Amino acid sequence: MENYKDKNIVLFDGVCNLCNGAVNFLIDRDKDNKLHFASLQSEVGQAILKEYQMDMANFDTFIFLKKGTLFMRSGGALEVVRILGGAWAWLSVFKIVPTFLRDGIYTLISKNRYKIFGKQESCRMPTPELKAKFL
Repeated sequence: MENYKDKNIVLFDGVCNLCNGAVNFLIDRDKDNKLHFASLQSEVGQAILKEYQMDMANFDTFIFLKKGTLFMRSGGALEVVRILGGAWAWLSVFKIVPTFLRDGIYTLISKNRYKIFGKQESCRMPTPELKAKFL
């Protein structure tokens, strides 16, 4: 497996429609190719979870690995938009909102995401053009 500690990696639930929509959103806006992606169910995703001693079967947390530093839940999402840059970076101002409030809303959505947005039977397969973004 290639070294992922020097990359910015968005780890996502590969069967979650909301998560896949967020990945599509980020890919469309990541014009400078700053982000890479791996589903939590993938070999790379599982290796990262194991290395950081995280639950390898419960995929209800957004995880962003920024060059070896782990960000989770709302903090991860806000760090991703900061890295994305441009007009999206202004969303990182929400870091002033206390973490327990941000993560409370995050957890509410996370627990209900399959009911609201649905679930796929298998993980997303990137097109040949997008394979370089996926680990």
